[in-house]
Amino acid sequence: MKTPQIPLKAYTPPHDALDAVSRFHEIVSQRRTVRQFSDRAVPREVIERVILAAGTAPSGAHKQPWRFIAVSNSEIKHRIRMAAEEVERDFYANKASERWLKDLEVFETTPDKAYMDSVPWLVIVMALRTTDDGGQVYYLNESVGIATGLLLTAAHHAGLATLTHTPSPMNFLREVLGRPEHERPYMVIPMGYPAEDCTVPDLQRKALDEIAVFIE
Repeated sequence: MKTPQIPLKAYTPPHDALDAVSRFHEIVSQRRTVRQFSDRAVPREVIERVILAAGTAPSGAHKQPWRFIAVSNSEIKHRIRMAAEEVERDFYANKASERWLKDLEVFETTPDKAYMDSVPWLVIVMALRTTDDGGQVYYLNESVGIATGLLLTAAHHAGLATLTHTPSPMNFLREVLGRPEHERPYMVIPMGYPAEDCTVPDLQRKALDEIAVFIE
């Protein structure tokens, strides 16, 4: 059965295309991963809109195989922190190669995840291995990856800071959150305002000629 068709309501930027995308690039260029968060409250309505923006992502056969678990409960956040730190201690001590650890030195990362207690929200991204009614999903990682990118971008547009955290293994999240088997933990994203004294590494992004090839 064919899906009913409706006219496309195409987005038209208020400026010409180059000006519009240049303004967007200027905004997203300020996005940085942070590990120092303020405890300043973020209204639930803001997080709801950020998640709704993420939910506009394309997905294989439009199955929308994602779920975003937004946690502000301090007890649950602390339980996630404790479990994440246990996994991270094992990672640093037993799993990470010397090269991996050296590449992480510039970021001064450690198993300490104290920011999970102070940040107002933890958004846990779940990848749905099936639909809720047991149906097939397609291009799962690609679909959830695109949605997660939109989530980060929407949060940045709201003035929020984020961190992408992928503890391995992540199965503890399903247990802590009481989620069903078909939801696979994909990423933990602390989300809130940066601390007033927040600092980030002085890093440069690759230039256009390093990330793009034009064949005209």
